[in-house]
Amino acid sequence: MYDLLIKNGTVVRPGGTEATTVAVTDGKIAAHGVFDEAKAQSVVDADGMLVMPGAVDIHVHFSEPGRDWEGFETGSRMLAAGGITTYMDMPLNGIPSTITTENAEEKAALGQKKSILDFGLWGGLVPGGIEHIPAMAAQGIRAFKAFMSPSGNPEFERADDETLFQGMQVIAEHGGILGLHAESAPVVSVLSRQLEEEGRTEADDYLASRPVEAELEAVQRALVFAKQTGCPLHFVHISSAEAVEVIQRARAAGQDVTLETCAHYLMFDHEALRTHGAEAKCAPPLREAPVQQELVSRWKQGDIDMVTSDHSPCPVKLKEGGLWQAWGGISSGPYTLLSVLELTAKHGLPWEQAAGWTAEKPAERFGLHKKGSLEEGKDADLVLVDLHEETAVGRETMHMRHKHSLFEGHRFPYRIHSVWQRGLEIYNGKTDTFTKRKGKWLQE
Repeated sequence: MYDLLIKNGTVVRPGGTEATTVAVTDGKIAAHGVFDEAKAQSVVDADGMLVMPGAVDIHVHFSEPGRDWEGFETGSRMLAAGGITTYMDMPLNGIPSTITTENAEEKAALGQKKSILDFGLWGGLVPGGIEHIPAMAAQGIRAFKAFMSPSGNPEFERADDETLFQGMQVIAEHGGILGLHAESAPVVSVLSRQLEEEGRTEADDYLASRPVEAELEAVQRALVFAKQTGCPLHFVHISSAEAVEVIQRARAAGQDVTLETCAHYLMFDHEALRTHGAEAKCAPPLREAPVQQELVSRWKQGDIDMVTSDHSPCPVKLKEGGLWQAWGGISSGPYTLLSVLELTAKHGLPWEQAAGWTAEKPAERFGLHKKGSLEEGKDADLVLVDLHEETAVGRETMHMRHKHSLFEGHRFPYRIHSVWQRGLEIYNGKTDTFTKRKGKWLQE
């Protein structure tokens, strides 16, 4: 007997796509093939749909506890509606930041109570916090985040060079990964101050305050430190092809390093900041069209490991009051998988590459061994994508707590039909409803 059969769909697996049936038992992928439907408790017809592994978003900010900017309840529902079944919450924007085992336990308790999805937690590397890393690693936290430029969050200080180097030593010793926001603090701090003092407040001025060179300098410095310490690195939200090239050269030379970009860097360029103002403000900034197209080219070539959301929500009021003062983050959680699918089709790439960027590679890199693909024995985390219906992004369809996003008004060519975690349907796109369930804290 099988608990679930999903038939007639185009199943996306690491080696390609296949018209087959997926069988699920006890929350796991049991087999692929032809089965007697009478031996299944439930049968779902996925005709005209992709059957994909649920996406794994390793970069979200739910800002809980301490702030009402998102939270595990609305955040997990929002992600589920976008085809994401597993996520990792960043250590900052909540109060307190996740920089001790006690902080992690408090946050995990909230997640286990409120999240409908399975989740992991990032720890933080901040000045004065290195001593907590070994205990957090023993707790099951494998990834730690640091800022090389000011974070914009007083509860999470940037890591100075000494903290960065010593933190890398300790993280490497305990088998962890260091995730880095790589922008040069001297460059962005001085340029921002100078431009603001000159009264320059336009979109072009914000872009000028965070040039590609700031990203390059920080990436190069971090790679030097990592080579010396042996620390595995993961660069978050890379925004330029030049930085991709530097990282790829380091990997070719033997360094353990991966990188991500975000859906908004692939979907939008600097014109969005000119047009939409602070709704399109993020750091690093959206780049001018030629720079953005070079990044897309590197993504098409497979030089970028994964695509994440960097969902960084805030109340609407924090996007007001001028470009320099506005919160720098894009509310984008539900749109990563749909963006990657749109771009995959636009550029004539195979569906399995979309699954690689959104599920397989992030799960593999961050030790989420039961997630990331539809291979036998993996958790039955699946998303059915209707290839014949569009998704129109409007505030009435947003599930995030604060309903505003740069993606508002965009029309994706596909629609999330349904989402399943460990063999149970958690989101039905036709009725736009969720199933009550509790996610697990993944301590790999």
